[in-house]
Amino acid sequence: MKNLLILTIFFYNISFTSCKVSSTRDEYADQNKSSGSEKVRPEETPEETPEDTPEAEYEIKEVAGNLYVVWSIIFTGDDRMLFTERNGKLRVIENGILSDKPLKEFAEVSSEGEEGLMGLAADPEYKTNKYIYLSYAYDDGSDLKVKVVRYKDNGDNLSDEKVIMDDLPAERYHAGCRLKFGPDGKLYITTGDAGKRKLAQDINNLYGKILRVNSDGTVPEDNPFPGNPVWSYGHRNAQGIDWYPGTEILFSTEHGPSGFDGPGGGDEVNLIVKGGNYGWPEVSHKESKEGMISPLSEFTPAIAPASGMFYSSDAIPQFKNNFFFGCLRGSGIMRVVLDETDPEKIISAEMMPDVDFGRIREVMQGPDGSIYFSTSNRDGRGRIRENDDKIYKIVKKQ
Repeated sequence: MKNLLILTIFFYNISFTSCKVSSTRDEYADQNKSSGSEKVRPEETPEETPEDTPEAEYEIKEVAGNLYVVWSIIFTGDDRMLFTERNGKLRVIENGILSDKPLKEFAEVSSEGEEGLMGLAADPEYKTNKYIYLSYAYDDGSDLKVKVVRYKDNGDNLSDEKVIMDDLPAERYHAGCRLKFGPDGKLYITTGDAGKRKLAQDINNLYGKILRVNSDGTVPEDNPFPGNPVWSYGHRNAQGIDWYPGTEILFSTEHGPSGFDGPGGGDEVNLIVKGGNYGWPEVSHKESKEGMISPLSEFTPAIAPASGMFYSSDAIPQFKNNFFFGCLRGSGIMRVVLDETDPEKIISAEMMPDVDFGRIREVMQGPDGSIYFSTSNRDGRGRIRENDDKIYKIVKKQ
């Protein structure tokens, strides 16, 4: 595994002050209004670390470079990583070595805007069935669509294609589409409003929703709306979902308005409940309306959240049960600390120090307890750095 860059970061076990941050929700937010390099800081300076508090140390190591907009990462084993590049390639790093040949290249993928080869998930029973799931946008000749497809992973090729869902809404902007299996064994799928924001309030379509289906694409009997894959609605463009460790408490991240569809800002961290209405486009930012659920945390100006991950490992103890997500316009990783006695309550949210690699998209936990993340500097609105895009990992210093 490449080890071209090692940054040692000293992170002290301090008590954070609560930090209210604002963000515009879209990676297409006006770049002229922000250099994309702002760091969100607490409103107050934390007290100095007591001398008897042990120092926690970790490093950031480069895993691979010369990639293209790495959208989603999974591990199928301790030493085998799969990841999607937005222009249609599913790639492999095995035993630390990046394969030059993609595991599969999806020729029909459309990737002219925010859409492309996006979500990637492994079946909960992957060890026995070898199933993986991908989502991608394509042009059907008259319109853009997103489909979710299942394959059998044979190690050096994919077979047994099965379309799990098709005709999901897509556009050059607000196309979703994050995939993740929940602790209930169901597949959750995020969809964007695809520019038709009013439809996010209509449960009879799939615009601006979080969907929940069985692994074969059928609708679970206990979904909130009978025969309907919709789990929650009123979303603009959610791109991060994960569950608080050991529970069924679901969090999501969501892009806020970009100016053309509402005042800039209003990125969200949401607590997702069965059948919940999250308000878009009726409300955004700090607005509220009866029957609609307000975000746990709202970010203005824009940081453009692009992922979401709860850290459950003991490998880096100070991060246990924290929520992390990559920020595109915010150019970093947001760390959200929750109340251990009430995990639905946010104590603080602030950008991680020294994560200075440009636009960050995916953030996920590896089987070794490392936090893996990807840059998105080649997506047309970032500053391309040498050998971009890249995958990095955060590890405890030895």
